Order: sequence, then C-alpha cells, then structure tokens
Amino acid sequence: MAASAPTRHGTGFPIEGRCGYYVEKKKRFCRMVVAAGKRFCGEHAGAAEEENARKRILCPLDPKHTVYEDQLAKHLKKCNSREKPKPDFFIQDINAGLKDETEISEQLVPISSLSEEQLENLIKKLRKASEGLNSTLKDQIMSHPALHDALHDPKNGDSATKHLKQQASILGNIEKLKLLGPRRCFVEFGAGKGKLSHWVDIALKDAEEVHFILVEKVTTRFKVDGKHRKKNSVFERLQIDIQHLCLNKIPLLSKEKLPVVGIGKHLCGVATDLALRCLVETYAASCEERNEEPLAKRIKNDKTEKEINTLAKEGNEKNVPEKWTPVAGIVIALCCHHRCDWRHYVGKEYFRALGLGAVEFHYFQRMSSWATCGMRKTALEASNISTKTKDKPNDDSEEHDDGRHGTTDDGAESLPGFLTIEEKKKIGHLCKLLIDQGRIKYLQQKGFSPALQYYTDPLVSLENVLLTALPSRSSTPETTA
Repeated sequence: MAASAPTRHGTGFPIEGRCGYYVEKKKRFCRMVVAAGKRFCGEHAGAAEEENARKRILCPLDPKHTVYEDQLAKHLKKCNSREKPKPDFFIQDINAGLKDETEISEQLVPISSLSEEQLENLIKKLRKASEGLNSTLKDQIMSHPALHDALHDPKNGDSATKHLKQQASILGNIEKLKLLGPRRCFVEFGAGKGKLSHWVDIALKDAEEVHFILVEKVTTRFKVDGKHRKKNSVFERLQIDIQHLCLNKIPLLSKEKLPVVGIGKHLCGVATDLALRCLVETYAASCEERNEEPLAKRIKNDKTEKEINTLAKEGNEKNVPEKWTPVAGIVIALCCHHRCDWRHYVGKEYFRALGLGAVEFHYFQRMSSWATCGMRKTALEASNISTKTKDKPNDDSEEHDDGRHGTTDDGAESLPGFLTIEEKKKIGHLCKLLIDQGRIKYLQQKGFSPALQYYTDPLVSLENVLLTALPSRSSTPETTA
C-alpha cells in the first residue's frame, strides 16, 4: 500500500528523488530512484493510484522482478536475465572430461543408509589404496611484505584477518616458486572479489606486462579489480563456468606469448579439476603442439654436431634459447572435496589403477567431509574466530570450510557409532589425500612437478592444503612431490 502521508507511519517523509511507496514488511519507504516528475519507482508504480490502470506481471526470464504487461516484448529484449551471445572463449564442456560408460546413480545411497559391513568394506578399500602415501604434509606457512600493513590494521575483524593470513601465505608460496615476476598472465580461478589477484598486483609493484584474468561464473559485488588502473597491469574479468573456458580463444593469450600462472584461493572440489584440465590439457598441450620444434633447430646454426649433442645431454640452457612455457606454474588452495565429481575428476586413471571406480570415488568424496564436519566449531572457538559471518554465503565466498555443505545425511553425528570422532576425522583426511594424490599423478603425467603442502594453520582454516606445480624441467627438490 502506497503511503500518501508518511507521518502516519511515524517514519517521516521519503528521501527526495526516491520512491514514495511504504514497504510494510521493512517498515520503511522504498529507496529506489524515481524518474523525473514521478512519485513511485517502476516496481511500485502499479500500486499507486495514478498507475492503477496498468498491470504488472512477473518477468518470464526472472520472476524476481516484474514488468508492465503491455511492455513485455520490449523488456525481454533488454532484460539482464536474457541469454546473451556466447563469447569466442566459450566452448561447451571443453574441460568437462569424458562421461563414464556406466551409470552409477542407481547403486548409490546416502552413507548413513549403508550397513556397518558395507561401510567397513569401503574403509578397508580406502586404507589399502592409501598404503605408502605420506599423510603428513610439509608445512609451508609463509607471508609476504605486501600484506604487512593490512595484516596489522587494527580495524580488521576476525574474518578479515583470517583471509589476509591465507592470502599472504599463498603469495609467499608464489614468490618462493619464482612465479612472481613481470611479463606473465595470472589466471585466478573462482576469483570472487578478486582479492588474491589484487595482492599479487600489489606485490609486483611496477612490473612490466602483467595481466590478470579473473574467472568467476557468477556476478560478484564489491569487486576489487576495478580499483586497479596501473599502466603496467591489466585486469580482465570473465563471467564463465571453468567447464566451458578455452584459454586459447582469449585474445590476450592468443596474441601475446605470456606464460600463464594459474592461481586460486579455496577452489571448490570439482572446480579444481576443471581448472587443472583447462590449464594443462586445453591450453598448455595445444600451445606446445603449435610451438614444438626439435632441439637442434633451437641452437644457432654455427654449432657443431658434437656441441649440439652435448647441449642436448646436459641441458645447458645458457646456450640454448629458452623455450616458451605456456603454463609457468600452478598454485591453488584446495577446498570442499565433497563437491568433487567423477566425470570431471582428473585422477580417474590413478583410481582405476588401484582397482577403484566411480562408486568408491563417490563414497570417498562424501566421506572426505568427515575431516572437518563436527570439528569446525571447536577449531573456530580455539582461535577465537567469530562464527557470526560463517553462515553467510556471500561473506568472502572464496572459502567453504564447512564440510556439511551439501552433506546433510553424511555428517559425523549421523553415522554408525563403531567409529569414534577422531577415527572419522582421520578417514576424512585420508579420503582428501587420496583424491589429491590422483591430481598429483595427473599433473606428473602431463609434465609437471607437483606438490601438496600445508599453507596455513588449521585454526585459521580447516581447508589448509595448497597444491603447487611447476613444469618438470624447472622443478627443484623443494617442489617435487
């Protein structure tokens, strides 16, 4: 109901230039800007007496807003929810992986519905497959001077400090791998607000020819990439699902031979696999096919055959022109293994070699939530981190350490009692490790030297594992798996 006399509600008058419609539910006037000479915004004009003759209906493209019925055709042509033309870098399912030959959905039931014997058999398979894996990763908790002032800002809340510590450690690891430098392109997957790229740019200062491509499938508010206007760095945001992203088709990367560094902070489950395939198959493999040439052709013609053989054997790159590397490195903070998907998983070959398949993978990825489910509250209390903002999906949505996300029937408390909380936690970590080991093997097969390490304290984030990878020819003992 429109309010002609605002004082009747005891709220004063509407703000000048704003809608005069009183929203009963919110106990205030609508704050939408009105057109010149109008009293009500388009959304509430239908409720006003002077506009009563025109009917507003729900938009068929997005029922969250309404439109005048007599202007529907015109609105559909400009509605923000209309299907927009696909960009050249959109190729349907290019990073999705192959569909499994067999359908497994009929065989699957919630973990809480499994018998004790079935669950014990799954755990036996998990432990057998994990034999020989080092379950204790190396600590690589680092920081970076670029975040010193931000980390010590007294205005920071607990949540801000937590994310800054993680960003500082990721940045420190990027620098340790010698990936922080000029003339390269940083591709941030699951970029959200773009804060990780922001700090990389701050750390690089005035480095030349630095580009940032921020990949995010949803519209994001309060983006920080728009604040960067330096002449030496360029920010480009792509609103696209990683599943359909072809980096080769992005004009910047197709024209400029800039090494790509793939980065991400808390890249959820399946998104990690899609990003790895996007980098090392869709992009790196095709680039290498186009640029492959024999070693002898890359050495000056005045070299003798003996010198060529010596250089080829010893890899003396001081005299051999450096070969362009499409993907210079990968640094991704892992997250939410319970959101992995067998079709998109890059470690299928590894699982099959262990005698495991889609069914086992499904249950292992569900059981991976045991590593954090039920433990989250204790960890947060121990670090005095407020939980008030953790349940808000848009609060720094780069991170999801709540293992219960999407696992309502698989939580620790709903399972048979023959396992203790501590045993469930260990099994959850083992599931995560096995899934990540499949990714390690995949990257090794694709010519990279990958590693897993702890990059932050579990009191800061329960999802505290960082996946790094460098091309094998430039690896060091510290970066090999």
